[in-house]
Amino acid sequence: MERTQVKTKLWLVNSKGEPIMGEGKASLLKAIKEEGSLNKACKKEKISYKHAWLLLKEIEEGVEEPVIIKKRGGKDQGTFLTEKAMNLLDVYNTYQNILAQTVYDRTFWEVIGLKISARNQMIGKVLDIEKGDIVAKVKIQIEPATITAVITKEAAEALDIKKNDKVTAIVKATEVMIGKE
Repeated sequence: MERTQVKTKLWLVNSKGEPIMGEGKASLLKAIKEEGSLNKACKKEKISYKHAWLLLKEIEEGVEEPVIIKKRGGKDQGTFLTEKAMNLLDVYNTYQNILAQTVYDRTFWEVIGLKISARNQMIGKVLDIEKGDIVAKVKIQIEPATITAVITKEAAEALDIKKNDKVTAIVKATEVMIGKE
């Protein structure tokens, strides 16, 4: 029997609903950021210089502002991302991480009702949430105890978890996850 898999594609769109960038353009921006050179980024991504320029132009048309800065001459020469491009890349990576933690995680499908055992779910109330730069610690009162789940900051924000929220803690062998009605 063939095993079914889930695949998704993520695009950022502008306020008009027009695509700005997906995986390929995000990968190009990441390579420019890492290499500090459009030429090196093209080699890393295995695309032509001309194709890279077309992709960058499409992103710039979508956001209506430049996404790269070229500096010529001297030891600081190269191609660098603008603040706008860095923000786009951060937003893209945040949503990609959320997708990876949900759609690509088998537990996600269990949480939405496919094959989860009742003994792994505990209803509780959020006592406190402590958000750091990367992770969030969520303290949950589950009578007669209190547990702490460590989840990503992005997941906590996507779930919009607040103090006194009613949540469901889903316990796996290696971690505690959180669901919210």
